[in-house]
Amino acid sequence: MSTPLYQLKAEFFKTLGHPARIRVLELLSEREHAVAEMLPEVGIEPAHLSQQLAVLRRANLVVTRKEGSTVYYSLTSPHVAELLRVARTILSGVLAGQAELLADLQAGRPEAKPPS
Repeated sequence: MSTPLYQLKAEFFKTLGHPARIRVLELLSEREHAVAEMLPEVGIEPAHLSQQLAVLRRANLVVTRKEGSTVYYSLTSPHVAELLRVARTILSGVLAGQAELLADLQAGRPEAKPPS
């Protein structure tokens, strides 16, 4: 019996559920990066970055290329960058709605009644 698609999607989103992994994917959405380039941008210890990169490799979201002693990472698909852009758009809308609500609360305006 195969795993249901919704379960696979849940596992996929769990993989994305770490700030360091999201930051790595954002960086790789721009271009290929060496590990040393990512360290200051991600802001975690080298061993921790290595662990997070291993998770992304196992999930087939990133691939490596070695040049001398330098390891470069890149995205396996441009769809990963697209997913991050869509998430940003969704969050922008959510945060804009929250900002409106906060402004209403701060102004002392009454809450809108929910639709019946």
